[in-house]
Amino acid sequence: MRPEELYLTDILEAADSIKNFLTGIERETFLQNDLLRSAVLQKLSIIGEAAAHLPLDFKKRHPEVEWGDIVGFRNIAVHAYFAVEWPIVWVTATQEVPELRRRIADILAREYAGD
Repeated sequence: MRPEELYLTDILEAADSIKNFLTGIERETFLQNDLLRSAVLQKLSIIGEAAAHLPLDFKKRHPEVEWGDIVGFRNIAVHAYFAVEWPIVWVTATQEVPELRRRIADILAREYAGD
């Protein structure tokens, strides 16, 4: 199994990519652009996949992160793609991902700063 730190780094990198993809992009542009929607959804899937691979004891130590929701979102994106609601993806990408990134960065700084 990969170290927890690498999964957390995967989450940060995917969150940074989402921010880069959406810089200067308005909601309506996002909703109408298949390439952009696909790119963001792929990075959200990476976040969910990384979260799914973190050990249960790690997740229990960090209840400030809604691990179940993150993994659940990934499962919908991957297994029920045609049920994806793009306005929800927009909110997730623009509001929830930046907060998640902050929390993950805090965990990395607290637990892995000396590595």
